Amino acid sequence: MKLYTYFRSSAAYRVRIALNLKQLDHELVPVNLLKSEQQGADYLSKNAQGLLPALETDQGMLAQSLAILEWLEEAFDATPLLPDDAWQKAQVRNFSYAIACDIHPIDNLRVLKYLSNELSVSDEQKNTWYRHWVIEGFKKLEVMLGDDTFCFGDTPTLADVCLVPQVYNALRFNVDMSEFPKIARIYEHCNTLSAFTQAAPENQPDAPQ
Repeated sequence: MKLYTYFRSSAAYRVRIALNLKQLDHELVPVNLLKSEQQGADYLSKNAQGLLPALETDQGMLAQSLAILEWLEEAFDATPLLPDDAWQKAQVRNFSYAIACDIHPIDNLRVLKYLSNELSVSDEQKNTWYRHWVIEGFKKLEVMLGDDTFCFGDTPTLADVCLVPQVYNALRFNVDMSEFPKIARIYEHCNTLSAFTQAAPENQPDAPQ
């Protein structure tokens, strides 16, 4: 498998974690979002959506991180990332979608570039926008968590796979995590596992050296 990725893409970060947790062989193919390589003819011929990530498999190309994560879960039994119980599975998805569908889309690079380039907001205003929506989302996530080792239980799930990249970027934008002790604790614990640290932006082949 080939994963088309960018080192700071939260969505690609999720998939990198899942591939590592499931110990699946894969090749990383960097696509530079800052240079808009995802809009180039070569990449669009592979993924018409022009977004990252995309996973090239023996069956073809699959885009959208949540679809990739769900496919990996259904196609590969190793290291399940969803519980067996239907209700618990729904709770994990509920938490994951709150990140991937509510927080991330309004804070991703496309939106931030539009704020800067089209609406001419200052860097300070852009960063304030980012922090506001992350904090609003984290307030809701914090009350959804208990005292488990990971988001739900004693093993990583899709919830942790989605949470860690979002916290990583929150820290990059100087979000004060003291208000979210459960989220911070889970983030720190996840990063004791090599599957998470190896997927971190600074450990990617396209990260600045």
